[in-house]
Amino acid sequence: MFLKRFRKPKPTTDLEYVAAYRATGDLAVLGELYERHMELIYAVCYNYLRDEDEAKDAVMHLFEQLVTDLLRHDVQQFGAWLHSVARNYCLMQLRKNQAHPKTTLVTNGVDEIDDESLNKLLIDETTDSDLEEDLSRMESCLQTLPPEQQTCLTLFYLDRKTYTEVADITGYDLKQVKSYLQNGRRNLKICMQK
Repeated sequence: MFLKRFRKPKPTTDLEYVAAYRATGDLAVLGELYERHMELIYAVCYNYLRDEDEAKDAVMHLFEQLVTDLLRHDVQQFGAWLHSVARNYCLMQLRKNQAHPKTTLVTNGVDEIDDESLNKLLIDETTDSDLEEDLSRMESCLQTLPPEQQTCLTLFYLDRKTYTEVADITGYDLKQVKSYLQNGRRNLKICMQK
């Protein structure tokens, strides 16, 4: 009982975990935080790499990368930030292996980006520089959106989650998810047409 008075309360939110890790450098704290997101990160890695073993390796490498990255970056939206880190890591792995699909965004002069177009963000063959330019443009536009819209768009379109799955992962109700997706699509379209 005496020791309970001097123990610090255990972190409960992602931001509290990040702050605790940055303050102490305790890998156990980072491990607990990462474990909360591990299934989602595995899904992201598998979605890009399409190989179970490579996806598992990526999950482990990403944890090792977080040990230093979290100390260097001031992260406010850990889930969205971690998703971006995982996606970028996988894209770099694909480039290294030169086995990535040749892709481009579906915005070639089209006035509207509908659901089908966003679902087919990765469709036709282009050069590596075009791919990188389009992906960079999409990522920078995505970063300008409010965090709720970023998260919902990423989960729905890039991770191919259903409305219900997005609601379960984020904790938003179904109406909020649909609203964030609708507003996010509109804002993403406006940004990408600039």
